[in-house]
Amino acid sequence: MQRTMEKLKLGALEDDKPVKISVELPAQVHRDLVAYAQALGHELGKGAPDPAKLIPPMLARFMATDRVFLKRRKTQSSISPRD
Repeated sequence: MQRTMEKLKLGALEDDKPVKISVELPAQVHRDLVAYAQALGHELGKGAPDPAKLIPPMLARFMATDRVFLKRRKTQSSISPRD
């Protein structure tokens, strides 16, 4: 019997110029982030990435799938003039 492995929401991480911020995470969130990094590394057939590198794509994915946020952002961008 062959099991079909479900894909994680994140894929390979993009290499982009970062903006540095500092944030404190609850211990459980950090443990989950480490576990996610290990699962992602296993899925991609590589070593686990640095858990901190997962935060930007996770936030981007979260915001990209938040319909209310996208609707408000679209409304605001059509109202405010662009430089």
